[in-house]
Amino acid sequence: MSTAVKSPWHLWAVGIITLLWNAVGITSYLMTELGKLEALGMTPEQIAYFDTFPAWAIAVWALGVWGAFFGSLLLLFRSRHAVTSLIVSVVGLVGTTIFQRVVTDLPADMENPGLDIAIWVITLGTLWYAMKMRREGVLR
Repeated sequence: MSTAVKSPWHLWAVGIITLLWNAVGITSYLMTELGKLEALGMTPEQIAYFDTFPAWAIAVWALGVWGAFFGSLLLLFRSRHAVTSLIVSVVGLVGTTIFQRVVTDLPADMENPGLDIAIWVITLGTLWYAMKMRREGVLR
C-alpha cells in the first residue's frame, strides 16, 4: 500500500517563482559567456570587468546559477535531488561572493547590496524549503 504525499499548492508557487528568478541568473551568465553584455546595457568598463574573470570564478558562478535553476526545476518534479542541486548552488554563491568581495574590486557602479542580499535570501530560502519538503516526504 502506497502512502504517497500529495504536492502542496505552495510547492508549485515556490518552484515556478524561483525557476523564473533563476532564469534571470542563467540569462546573465549566458550573455556574459557569449559576449553579449552590451545587449544588457553594460558599459565598456563593466564588460572589461567581466572579461577579467579567471576560470575558477566563471566555474563557481556556473555552479551557482545552474545549481539554483535545476534545483527549482527538480522541486517541480518533486525530486529529492533538488536539495543536492541547491547545495551546489550555495557552494557556487559562496565562491562567487568570495571572488567579488575578497579577490577583486567590484566596480562602484556595479555595487548593489540589495540585489546581493536578495540572491542570498532566495538561494538559502529555496534550499531550506527543499529540505523541508524532503523531510515531509513530498520530494521522492
